Amino acid sequence: MQKTWCSMAWKQRRLINGLPLALAAAFVFAGPPASAGTPDWVKQVARAPLPSYPADTDAIILLDERTTTVSSSGEVRVTYRKVYKILRPQGRTLGTVYVYFDSETQLKFLKGWSITSQNEEYEVKESDAVETSAFSESLYADTRYKLLQIPASQPGSVIAYEYQQRQRTSVLQAVWSLQNQIPVRQARFVLELPPKWSYSAYWRNYAAVNPQQAGENRWTWELSDIPPIQPEEQMPTWRSVAGQLAISFASNFIAASDSSRGSWAQIGRWYAQLTSDRREISPQIRDKTRELLAGTDVPLEKIRRLASYVQHGTRYVAIEIGIGGFQPHAASEVLANGYGDCKDKATLLSAMLHAAGIDSYYVLINDEREYLVPDFPSPAVFNHVILAIRLPELTAGQWLFSTLSHAKLGTLLFFDPTESFTPLGYLPPALQSNYGLLVTDGNGELVRLPLSSPATNRLLRIATLTLDKSGNLKGTVEEVRTGPAATSLKERLLHMPNAERQKIFENLLSELLDGAVLTSAGVSDLNDLGGTLSIKYGLIARAYAQHAGELFLFRPCVLGRKSSNVLEGDPRKHAVVFSHTALETDTFDISFPAEYAIDELPPQANYKYPFAAYKSESRAAEHVLHYARSYELKDIRVPVEQVGDLKTLFRQIADDERAYTILKSPAALSWLAPQPALPEAPF
Repeated sequence: MQKTWCSMAWKQRRLINGLPLALAAAFVFAGPPASAGTPDWVKQVARAPLPSYPADTDAIILLDERTTTVSSSGEVRVTYRKVYKILRPQGRTLGTVYVYFDSETQLKFLKGWSITSQNEEYEVKESDAVETSAFSESLYADTRYKLLQIPASQPGSVIAYEYQQRQRTSVLQAVWSLQNQIPVRQARFVLELPPKWSYSAYWRNYAAVNPQQAGENRWTWELSDIPPIQPEEQMPTWRSVAGQLAISFASNFIAASDSSRGSWAQIGRWYAQLTSDRREISPQIRDKTRELLAGTDVPLEKIRRLASYVQHGTRYVAIEIGIGGFQPHAASEVLANGYGDCKDKATLLSAMLHAAGIDSYYVLINDEREYLVPDFPSPAVFNHVILAIRLPELTAGQWLFSTLSHAKLGTLLFFDPTESFTPLGYLPPALQSNYGLLVTDGNGELVRLPLSSPATNRLLRIATLTLDKSGNLKGTVEEVRTGPAATSLKERLLHMPNAERQKIFENLLSELLDGAVLTSAGVSDLNDLGGTLSIKYGLIARAYAQHAGELFLFRPCVLGRKSSNVLEGDPRKHAVVFSHTALETDTFDISFPAEYAIDELPPQANYKYPFAAYKSESRAAEHVLHYARSYELKDIRVPVEQVGDLKTLFRQIADDERAYTILKSPAALSWLAPQPALPEAPF
């Protein structure tokens, strides 16, 4: 399925009505199934004997076949065939087929069939499908989907579908994802090229398989019994670990400069040509730029004002029209309309920066980290556009964390004008440590975007608490947040009416301390979309401390959990990934009743690993227990080889979080104190 730009993680876009409603529409409007005309290839696959599968297998892919045929004129037609057998009720969703198409990716036909366990046969055709746009915020777009509901999609049934697309000729490549979350019994990829055309194959996450020559310039790759990829918590993005076969093809007579395949540099030149006239400075753009920059000659302030205008003053609207959705609208159009998608907003900002005498460059990127493979250059792997702003010499700014030193261009500041809650100087977590194609006027270069240091993603929590004789805990907590910890909470609060914001604080507190009741809440810096957010809230937790005879026990680590159970269970197969680095510190001052004294404190903790560090300390003075800890996540990816160390760290942190401070009453302490020796009895 073709993936549209800016389509995955960006919160400004939502699936139209949501998938459940679209499915409901399919049930409502689809006509009765036609009389069975199940083709022989479906029946043959359905009759083939199967090996045994685990009891929790929802379904099996009996056949996954793709045939890519290229004509001598360069037209590409792809025929998809898929056959499933549903084993459990959870597999029923496979009976819904949705197929992408647009003005350049045309749907030629669509059909579906089912054979029940009682050998009843059903057929549905393209006329039974429901057509819908992809996203609710699309102001105008030719990106469409057809949804087809195959009848009798129930346990024991075999369901199948076939469709054909005529794909755009600007991308002479095919990427076949051959692995899935369910087993694949048989997989087949067929490539048919005109005479004097050639191809190159790239295998990812799967052992290479040689094709069979099935005719002149026709090749077939056959695979069988492909194991499923078992999902794991905090694993890399699905498409980055699935087995894939990626193929590039072209006429032997086409010059490399005429094709978008070959190298990242060629793709960069192709995109530069595609957008060459999009950033022209119209009189309106020049006037608006002067208006915004009135009163300042400071380069960094100019960048800040222009970035803020495009980020917050230009509405995001999904617009998928142009050469495969790649080509932005002219900057003058975006300014006049007041809206645009990711590439449009980047284009407008670039034009305004140029009017201010500041250079900037497109950066093509994918919002799924690790999906892009440096070894397989392709324009089809991108779904988002941001900017790299060339900072003028001697420009300084301690808050500019998303910078990269380039050998020829100097210091580049990466900025995403689409992400409204990520301020200038930061990058959204999904884009950090991610590959992007830096597009200059005559070239393209694959660069790795910077990863923010832990110190830029702070969570500082300070609590002043009181524990009474009944074991009740109450007090206030202050938090200072920067980076993603700030932007994510700001977004939630700003999208919620004032009267309902307390619910967010109640949920936040319940995540930090079970059974705690919120008594007050306040926030500052909320409308400042910079990097800091300060919140303050009050709480009471009844029966937090426990009496055990003369003992009084409580956990000094009152709020929050930095340990995790993500690695408890079966051995890990994939790396563990985090969204961003972090530096989190907690300081808790807990006053306890004067009738008690410290008998035992938890031991200090100090653990260091290449990817993270954790330490804590408890001390007491004048009936106040002071507990402090810090957790530093230095990297966002822990490879499988180091997962054992991460598991150990999580367990060590959990031990510290569960550790108790033990108090005793003075009477108990005096009774247990050493007594003076009695005089010896006379003989």
